[in-house]
Amino acid sequence: MARQIRDYGMLGRDAEIAVKAGLKSAEWYHSELSRKEMKELMKRSDEAAIRDTFVWLGLMLAFAGFAIWLWPSWWAVAPLVAYGVLYGSATDSRWHECGHGTAFKTQWMNDVVYHIASFMIMRNPTRWRWSHTRHHTDTLIVGLDPEIAVMRPPALVRVLLGFVGVLDAWVAMKHMVMNAFGHIAAEEKTFIPEMEWCKVVLTARIWVAIYVATVALAFYLGSWLPLMLVGLPRLYGAWHHVLTGLMQHGGLADNVLDHRMNSRTVYINPISRLIYWNMNYHVEHHMFPMVPYYALPRLHALIKHDLPAPTPSIWSCYKEMIPAWIRQLRGEDYFLLRELPATAKHYRPDLHGQMQAVVQAAE
Repeated sequence: MARQIRDYGMLGRDAEIAVKAGLKSAEWYHSELSRKEMKELMKRSDEAAIRDTFVWLGLMLAFAGFAIWLWPSWWAVAPLVAYGVLYGSATDSRWHECGHGTAFKTQWMNDVVYHIASFMIMRNPTRWRWSHTRHHTDTLIVGLDPEIAVMRPPALVRVLLGFVGVLDAWVAMKHMVMNAFGHIAAEEKTFIPEMEWCKVVLTARIWVAIYVATVALAFYLGSWLPLMLVGLPRLYGAWHHVLTGLMQHGGLADNVLDHRMNSRTVYINPISRLIYWNMNYHVEHHMFPMVPYYALPRLHALIKHDLPAPTPSIWSCYKEMIPAWIRQLRGEDYFLLRELPATAKHYRPDLHGQMQAVVQAAE
């Protein structure tokens, strides 16, 4: 299939096309669950979230303590690597779940952890709360979803640099400085309500003050250690959240109103699940975003008969994504077609032009 040039900008051609096609804020497919099942699944627990948050922050403090004690010897590398993953990767899922308001039953606890995690992952909490709302409303709708990680064709250099956080951090720093001077980008204005712009600016100014203070302390001490604990872990600890994040939608269909076709559930190891807060159950999360992370395995068990078979491992996921990306780089407008089990409700190919063409060709 010949490549179709896509405009991923929020103010571009494809945004207008998506709106005219009725894809903006459209009705999505959902697997069937009883009201009783949904009520049970949506129960939030302070106990579970407090426990997991204490484990996360406790491990961070422990590894930071070891790093400070062992600094500047090479023995400090090991605790810094572990600290970096908890700072630069685990924060991605904490930011995400607390942004949804589903991790804790008590809302102010969600807000506190959300703001802490937002600072570490360098995502302005107001800007990204609205950005992520749009991501769920218009998942992988070209021109409407501001969080499409891998475009078509994929910019592989950008993807690879993401594992060390270089480009993301650079863009985040530019936005932070720009916001601190009171400027909101035109694309941001398409999904951030005007009444929220002042919050974006205030947060950016607080963050600039924290980073300036950290740099000043590093100069005063004549040591890189303060920066190794605040700021730089966003770079050297980013690899895990990129590794898992690319699996969410990588290589799958865009402009389709069925999360079974544009999202992926992957079985991963227990350590990665702890870091990732069960976001590997990503089809389930997109279908029912108000279900807390600790209930996602139960949700998966209830609806897996209606979903494509889960990808069995991280390795298996990349084995299917990388060839798809290569085909896209060669000029093919190719995507991975998810196969539904016989027990699933049939997918409507008319919701996606390319999907319809593939199905018709197969028939």
